[in-house]
Amino acid sequence: MKEFKFNSLFFLFLLFFSFNYLFLLFSYYFLNFYFNDFVLNSIYYLLFLLWGESIKYKIPSLTVDIFIYNENNEFILIKRKNDPFKDRWALPGGFVDYGETTEHAAIREAKEETSIDIESVKLFGVYSDPDRDPRRHTVSIVYLAHGNFDDAKADDDAKDIGVFSFDVLEKEKLAFDHAKILTEIKNSLEKTN
Repeated sequence: MKEFKFNSLFFLFLLFFSFNYLFLLFSYYFLNFYFNDFVLNSIYYLLFLLWGESIKYKIPSLTVDIFIYNENNEFILIKRKNDPFKDRWALPGGFVDYGETTEHAAIREAKEETSIDIESVKLFGVYSDPDRDPRRHTVSIVYLAHGNFDDAKADDDAKDIGVFSFDVLEKEKLAFDHAKILTEIKNSLEKTN
């Protein structure tokens, strides 16, 4: 009996959403044939207001990661307080707030997680592998920056903070795709030195 209820609910679900999309498809072709562009755009807008809730777009989340380093190419990593990758070392970073530039997000996240006021913020790269974060698809903008390590103190999402050299790539399992990011930063810094 439960299987019958499940199938009935599934069928009603499919019927409801099929009706929505058939209506939108029909209205698109019908309206294109009979109306000019101004009227058509107005009707599309009204249709979106009425039916838009059933049309969802999956959009990746935007994050920043910050490589804070000194003249000896030592850098800051934070130990994550929360899942995913709880208790693993990671670059300081986090989500970009709505209405915020990525540069400002990098400065804010560095201050929140490390207590360091960063300077000379420079874009390094963009990392967008859909599997880089197990929660959802995130795109990370990675910045290079300098800061005073004497101010370093773990805060916000950071459980601990440490100063590392690139040897960490061989010793520690890092969060997200940060081993890849650090390898690419290392290679870039070696080319410029």
